Amino acid sequence: MNTRDQTTGDVSKDELRNTLQSFQDGLRGQVDDRRSLIVTTGIVLGVALVVVAYLLGRRGGRRRSTLVELRRI
Repeated sequence: MNTRDQTTGDVSKDELRNTLQSFQDGLRGQVDDRRSLIVTTGIVLGVALVVVAYLLGRRGGRRRSTLVELRRI
């Protein structure tokens, strides 16, 4: 059963609601399927960023630190 008026091309409220609902359900299914991949990728990138920041800070600290030598007389 087609609820569209063929002469004017109007779209009924129910037809629009059903179309948008099916589109939303399709997107929700795709996001649910890939959610674990997205979360895993985010965690790996976060850990990598922390490691790089640590290593760069450590290197900078070595270059700027003063070496003090103590001698016994």
